[in-house]
Amino acid sequence: MTDILLSLCSSCAGERDIEAERAALQVALDRTGLSARVALAEHPCFGACEAPVAIAMQGQGRATYVFSDLDPVGDAADIAATCRLYLDSPAGWIEDARDCGRLRLCLRARIPALSS
Repeated sequence: MTDILLSLCSSCAGERDIEAERAALQVALDRTGLSARVALAEHPCFGACEAPVAIAMQGQGRATYVFSDLDPVGDAADIAATCRLYLDSPAGWIEDARDCGRLRLCLRARIPALSS
């Protein structure tokens, strides 16, 4: 069982090689030791069509994040770093996004966790 789900938009427009994007993300997660804690999935449309490519991060009892205007291959290391910061932050709420690299400029939405 993983701690978080990292979803890659599978319907974002443009010239894309989703397999290469997925592979780059998996390599970055492996390099940071996160592959056992982060499940990588594809999902159609996060509503960021004007700024593809979009990803989402979510976990049980954690905030949900949506980022757009990404290059999943070129931004793979920053995506993995953001996953690490997300896992290390209380309830997934990232206060200081400097360690997210370029992703700190690509945030589209941050939604607090549902309280039980």
